[in-house]
Amino acid sequence: AEQEAARLGQFFADQFPEKISFRLFPRRINYPFYPVLGVMGVDGEALIDHGVRIIGLPIGYQMTSLIAALQVVSFRGQTLEPVTRIKLARLKTAVNIQILTTADNETGALVAKHAFGLAVASPHIRAYLIMADAFPEAAIRYSASTAPHIVINERVHISGVIDEAELLHQISLAL
Repeated sequence: AEQEAARLGQFFADQFPEKISFRLFPRRINYPFYPVLGVMGVDGEALIDHGVRIIGLPIGYQMTSLIAALQVVSFRGQTLEPVTRIKLARLKTAVNIQILTTADNETGALVAKHAFGLAVASPHIRAYLIMADAFPEAAIRYSASTAPHIVINERVHISGVIDEAELLHQISLAL
């Protein structure tokens, strides 16, 4: 999967050389989930880490999640509703959103797009899309029986699709 992820990253960089660059970083010791695709923004020469991650190879319907991540980062979170951006400006606490999904789950991309948008709009939010079919131990850990399964700050668990406003509400419950 790591080689396929490297080829995928290089493919996008080759197709859009002015907009996308690709770097392969070494595997971290004691981190069980690989590959990890991080989608970062650019400000001049500096990379901006918005906390958008795809853990596992995004295949099947989750290729849409990768494209959504690229779009959200390139638009800098402007795809969110204005009221959502106003509420996010008040956020001062760290939030981790994990979305467990599978390659054949078409609704995972919908939730991922909202989570990625929140991560780009707020420096306090990190969004992780985890390919549960590649990492079944993650599904077992969170007792995820359906996809998508959303985990916010290890406290709030939601099964199924939710919209942007509901995701923001669930974040407030997790704090």
